[in-house]
Amino acid sequence: MSTADPTTADAVHASAHKLFSFRRVGAIAGNTFRDLVRQKVFYFMVLFAVILIGASLALASLSFQGQLQTVMDVCLGAMSVFTMLLAVLSTAMLLPKDMEDRTLYTILAKPVARFEYLVGKLIGVALMLFIATLLMTAVFTAVLAYWQGREIAGIEMNESAQRAVAQIAAIKAGTFTPTLFGGIGVLFVRALVCAGLTLMLSCFATSWLFTVISALMMIIVGHLVPIARSVWQGPFGAADVPFHFAILLRIVTVFFPDMQLFNVVDDIAVGVTVGGEIFLRVAALGAGYVAIYLLVGYLLFAWREL
Repeated sequence: MSTADPTTADAVHASAHKLFSFRRVGAIAGNTFRDLVRQKVFYFMVLFAVILIGASLALASLSFQGQLQTVMDVCLGAMSVFTMLLAVLSTAMLLPKDMEDRTLYTILAKPVARFEYLVGKLIGVALMLFIATLLMTAVFTAVLAYWQGREIAGIEMNESAQRAVAQIAAIKAGTFTPTLFGGIGVLFVRALVCAGLTLMLSCFATSWLFTVISALMMIIVGHLVPIARSVWQGPFGAADVPFHFAILLRIVTVFFPDMQLFNVVDDIAVGVTVGGEIFLRVAALGAGYVAIYLLVGYLLFAWREL
């Protein structure tokens, strides 16, 4: 009866641990989510967004259409700002906190690959952003329902039955639309892109403050990407742009996220109907950005000495 070589068994066992494990990623994601929920920045951002969304009641105009547009504009704007800030601030603190607490060394000392660690951290941030977006969406929906009910009650009191039915149907059709909730989904995708960008920067940054500043600067530059692309690809600009400046423009348009892609929310806020193919395109581009940032972050993190 033959016995297995212990050295071979250990090698097989070690190679098995090198495989990507969803269980390990899920454990890291769960711990990250719990840690983020305990941070004060999470409650501050959500509370401040909820207060600003509630303040939209005082900004509403006299007519219902003005009320609806003002409430949508203010609420979507608040959600846009705070989901972005929440993504950047929470993600920037992950690696420095784990290194300071020496949790990172404990995790990587176990059979956990660095790629699994980064994926777990990003999924944990995504869960936190999803919960925060749901909370803000719930308040947003309650505000819209309040204005809708108030307007419907006024119509039922002042209009004839036949005319009231038509007006009430028009109000209900124009308040809660698939486009509106699709716009909220776009904000969530944009927050994920900001989180992926911040995680990539934190893989080589030495402090969370540097990571936050760098991420915000890249996001700001990302809003200028269409301008750089128009200069680079324009019918007259391409020939007149110096070579070194053209190279810089190419880097900007490829490496920095095109944040203007997510400005479809601005059209939704003013009542423009957006087709489903646009939402699919934004979601696909957002997923591409996140995948690229995760891959680059892993390469930087793999080369980093801990």
